[in-house]
Amino acid sequence: MSNDHVIQFHTPAVYWTEALPVGNGRLGAMIFGGVERERIALNEDTLWSGYPTNWNNPGAREALPKVRQLIAEQRYKEADQLCKTMMGPYTQSYLPLGDLHIVMEHGQSRRGYERKLELSTGIATVAYDVGGVRYTREIFASHPDQAIVVRFTASQEGVLSFRAKLDSPLRFSSKLESDHYTISGTAPEHVAPNYCHVDNPIRYGNPETSKSLKFHGRLAAVHEGGSMKVDADGVQIVGATSATLYFCAATSFDSSVGASSSNRVPAHVTAEAIQTILKKKYEEIRKQHIEDHRSLYDRVELRLGGSRAPQDLPTDRRIAEYGSSDPGLVELLFHYGRYLMIASSRPGSQPANLQGIWNEETRAPWSSNYTLNINAEMNYWPAETCNMAELHEPLLDFIGRLAVNGKKTAEVNYGASGWVAHHNSDLWAQTAPVGDFGHGDPVWALWPLGGAWLSQHLWEHYAFSGNEAFLRDTAYPIMKEAARFCLDWLIPNQDGYWITSPSTSPEHKFKIGDQHYAVSSATTMDLALIGELFDICIQSAQTLQTDESFAETLLETKERLLPLQIGKSGRLQEWSEDFEDEDVHHRHVSHLVGVYPGRLITERSAPELFQAAKTSLEIRGDGGTGWSLGWKIGLWARFKDGNRAERLISNLLTLVKADEPLNAHKGGVYANLFDAHPPFQIDGNFAATAGIAELLLQSHQGYLELLPALPDAWKDGYVKGLRGRGGYEVDLEWTNGVLSAAVITASITRTCEVSAKHKIKIAQGDQEVEWSSTENGRIRFRAESGKTYVIATVNA
Repeated sequence: MSNDHVIQFHTPAVYWTEALPVGNGRLGAMIFGGVERERIALNEDTLWSGYPTNWNNPGAREALPKVRQLIAEQRYKEADQLCKTMMGPYTQSYLPLGDLHIVMEHGQSRRGYERKLELSTGIATVAYDVGGVRYTREIFASHPDQAIVVRFTASQEGVLSFRAKLDSPLRFSSKLESDHYTISGTAPEHVAPNYCHVDNPIRYGNPETSKSLKFHGRLAAVHEGGSMKVDADGVQIVGATSATLYFCAATSFDSSVGASSSNRVPAHVTAEAIQTILKKKYEEIRKQHIEDHRSLYDRVELRLGGSRAPQDLPTDRRIAEYGSSDPGLVELLFHYGRYLMIASSRPGSQPANLQGIWNEETRAPWSSNYTLNINAEMNYWPAETCNMAELHEPLLDFIGRLAVNGKKTAEVNYGASGWVAHHNSDLWAQTAPVGDFGHGDPVWALWPLGGAWLSQHLWEHYAFSGNEAFLRDTAYPIMKEAARFCLDWLIPNQDGYWITSPSTSPEHKFKIGDQHYAVSSATTMDLALIGELFDICIQSAQTLQTDESFAETLLETKERLLPLQIGKSGRLQEWSEDFEDEDVHHRHVSHLVGVYPGRLITERSAPELFQAAKTSLEIRGDGGTGWSLGWKIGLWARFKDGNRAERLISNLLTLVKADEPLNAHKGGVYANLFDAHPPFQIDGNFAATAGIAELLLQSHQGYLELLPALPDAWKDGYVKGLRGRGGYEVDLEWTNGVLSAAVITASITRTCEVSAKHKIKIAQGDQEVEWSSTENGRIRFRAESGKTYVIATVNA
C-alpha cells in the first residue's frame, strides 16, 4: 500500500488529535493504539443534548424597525445593543458516547510497533511484538453491518488475553443483557457552549420524564480458543488465539419527527444489529465493509508525482519535514478529505458537524454544532466535484428540516414569509439567532442568510446530476421559500435600491475611528447570496416551466439590489460603505462568497468586481485558521492562480502540535492530518480536498475548464473520476504542465462545451467528433448519455 493512502505512526497516540478516525456515517471511533491499555473513543451521530424547544423570539419583530432606523442614522453602537434583544437560545451540543477500554494481559513492553489507517480500505491497524508473539488489532466501522469491529489476533495459539469495558462521561449504567455487555443512559437536557462561563453548564433532567435522548451501547464478543466471560464489568477473554469485539449504539432520536420518540427503543436497535452481525463470520463482515467503502473511495484517483518521503516515515514527521514539497502528502491530504466524508456522512445519517462525527468532549469547541455562516457548507464542497453525490444527502435532508422550522422563525421573529436560518443549528434544526436571549454578539448571531446559502447546495446537487425530478419535488420548493423570505427581508434605501438591514459580515467587525461595530446595512455577503439565490430560482423556474411571474419578480428585484462596491484601495468592499477592517487579515472572507463557492462574480460576468475581489484576497494575506486556508485555496483556484493556491496548501500542511497554545491566525494540521482551526474542525479537510479538485477542473461558468489553475509544482500527473456540472465525469492527464489527454463521460445528452489552454481534438470510439468553436476559443460538441469522449492535445 502506497503511503499516499496511509496515515501511520510508530508510537501510540497520546492526544486525541494523534488518534486514527474510523466511521460509517453514524458511528465513529478514534483509535489510540495503546499497547497494554487501548482507548477507542466512541460517537453516535444523533447523541446531542437537549430537545426541541420554542427558540423563536417575538421581541425581534418589535425591535427590527428600531434597529433599521438606528442603522439609517449611522448610530451603530446603539444598533448593536438593540440587536441583542433579537436573539434566541444557544444551540445544543454534540456529545461523546464514551470509550471502549481494553486492557491487554501482556504488559507495556513491546517492539516493532506500527499504527496505521489505510484510507482505501477504511481499516485501522495496530501491531507490535511482545517477546516472540506478534499481536495485531484491526478496527473498522462497518456501514453494511452498522457496527464498530475490533479484531484481535496473536501469532501463537492460546496467548491472547484481555478485558474490555465501556464507560461514558455522561450519566450511565452498565449491565449484562443476553450475554452482551451494555451501557445506557439519558443525555443532558442542556449543555452550555464551551465559551460560556456559567455555574451549571451541564444540566440533567429526571431520566424517567426528561425529553432528552436515551442512548444505548452494546458490546458483544466471539473468540477462537480459550474462554470468555461477560458480566456487568465487561468482557474478559483468556487464552484465545483470536477474538472479535462488535459494538453497536443507538439513541431514541426519531428522524421522522425530529425528536426523541418512545417508539424508538435504543436497546432494541442495538440488539437487532448485534444479533445480525453475530450470524456472520469475521471474514465476510470485513469483505463486505471493504467492498462498501471502496465503492465510494475508488471513484477518484489522483497522482501529482508520488511520495518523496521514505515509505515508513510517520505522518507527523512527514508533515513537519516535507509539507507540500512532497506531492504524495498533498495527495494524502486530498484523499483524506474524501475518506472523512465517506466516514462521517452517509444517506440516512446526520450531516457532518464541526468535527464530522468525532468528538471526545462533553462541551466541545463551539458545541460541535452546525455553523451555517461557512462551516456546514464547507463540509460539503467536495461532495459533488469529488464524485460522492449521495453523501451530500444528509445535508440536503437537514436543509428540509430547517426549512420547516425556519418558516415559524421567519413569521415570529420578522413577520416575514418563507423560511430563515441563522448562523448556528443543531440536531433539533434550530433556526433562530443564537445568543442566550441577549448575551451573544450580533456580529455572528444576527445573520439571517443561512437559508440563502444552503439553497446553493440544493441547486448544485441538481446542477451536477441534471435530475429534474429532484429539482421539481425537493430543491425548488425549498429554494423558492428561501427566496420569499429574502424578498420580505429586503427594504429600499433612500436611492431606491434594495438592501438588507440589519446586516453583518459574519464574525468580522468594521471600524470607525477607534470603535468597532457589528451591524450596518447591505453587506457584500448578503447581496451576493441573495443575488445568487434569485438566479438559481429563476433558472429553476425556467427549467421546470413554472412560476413565471415569481421569476419575473425575482429578476426585477435582483436588478435593483444595491450594486457591489469597489473601495478606494481597489478591493471589493466588505460592507456597503468603505469601512476599515477590524482585522485586515481576518479569517473570514465572507464578501468573496460570490467568487467561490458561488458563481455570481466571474471573470466573464463581472470582470471589474472579479479583479477587485482578487485584490481583496491579496490584502487578506495567506495566513488564517485551517478552514480559512482551505477557503482561500478554492478562491485562488477560481482566480486561476495555481501557484498561490499551492502556497496556501503549503501553509495548511504545517504541523500543529496538540499541546501548543492556540493561535487565532495560525492554522495547519495535527499529527493525524485533522484540520487545526485550532482546535480541531473538520471543515478545513473538506475545503482542501475541494480546492485541489477546483485547481484541476472547473465547471461553474457553464463549461468544463480543464486544468484551469495547475500549480507549477505539479508538473506531471493525472486525476480520474472528478465530476463537472452538467452530468460529466472527467479524467485528466498532463505532462510538463500541459494537458496531454482527457476522458469525458456524459450521463445526460446535451451540448458539452470545453475550454483548455491548448488546441484539442475529440474522438468517440474510433470516430473524430464534430465540434464548433465559440468566440472565446472554447469548443462545443454533442455529448450523448452513456458515451465516453477522448480529448487529446494538438501541438502542445
